[in-house]
Amino acid sequence: MARILVVEDDEWYRALLVEMLRQDGHEVIEAGDGVQALAYLQSASADLMIIDMLMPNKDGVDTIMELQQLNLELPVVAISGGRRAVSAEFNLESARWLGVRAGLVKPFSRADLRGALAAAMA
Repeated sequence: MARILVVEDDEWYRALLVEMLRQDGHEVIEAGDGVQALAYLQSASADLMIIDMLMPNKDGVDTIMELQQLNLELPVVAISGGRRAVSAEFNLESARWLGVRAGLVKPFSRADLRGALAAAMA
């Protein structure tokens, strides 16, 4: 299975993602924002990153752009949510412009998550 870095500022949602991934046999590392994620990736590795697009300190777009500047090639699944689906879709479209192959609008199912992981790793 994969080592997955989950970057999500909402502790409840992050815990839910971590639990689903661990139940599927993945090793999971947690980060509360892009700053923590980049600090981890500068000293260790991951096979894939799941990142929320809207976070304090360093959001998904800035984090993905910095990964590219550091030449850290890492498959990414972008996630976004909120009260307005239009803004979530806009955030995911921004991620696609940065080369992200898979995106999910919160809330999503376990099957959707598995599909996004497969698409990102392909």
